[in-house]
Amino acid sequence: MARQLRAEQTRATIITAAADLFDRHGYESTSLSDIVEHARVTKGALYFHFAAKEDLAHAIMELQSQASRRVAGDIDDRGYPALEALMRLTFGLARLSVEGPIARAGLRLATGGVAVKPPLRHPFAEWLDLMNRRLVGAVKESDIHPDVDVDAVAHSLVCFFVGTRVVGRSREPAARLPRRMAEMWHVLIRGLVPVPRRPRYLTLAARLEREIMAG
Repeated sequence: MARQLRAEQTRATIITAAADLFDRHGYESTSLSDIVEHARVTKGALYFHFAAKEDLAHAIMELQSQASRRVAGDIDDRGYPALEALMRLTFGLARLSVEGPIARAGLRLATGGVAVKPPLRHPFAEWLDLMNRRLVGAVKESDIHPDVDVDAVAHSLVCFFVGTRVVGRSREPAARLPRRMAEMWHVLIRGLVPVPRRPRYLTLAARLEREIMAG
């Protein structure tokens, strides 16, 4: 049991080290030797868990997917209105990027041409489904204009969400991301939400930003 625990801890250490390097330097610019040095493990330990750098990338993207689904599930369990759930989802995903390198590296891998191996879905396709379902619910609850093209809005929202993170990665620290999410929602709310319902969601965006910044 102790040996198994040590093996699991070593695997987690390697993944975290790889995620940190992939996030900071990119997949192509990071070698297995770099990961070994950064993780402070032997090459044998790395190869025991991962046969190739691609396997490490896939493990990081799988962890990102699990975290995204966990955030979405926790929000759904609380029974929020659909639009509030959608906003909380985007801020929850932003929190993951602020708190550690796995989500940041997963995004960089997804935008860097790294292949996603089935049965794992590409994160953008997964986010598109998560957002689409909540947008449909928001239309039914009259929190979004009834004549919107939900598929187009979902696609635009994913692009907006991903683009905000990609641009921010090279221009400002990850801690700035909650502010950018709030700015994103201030733009979207004014275009999607009927006037009488806007104050509630503008206030929510500001509150969710503060919650992340407060830790």
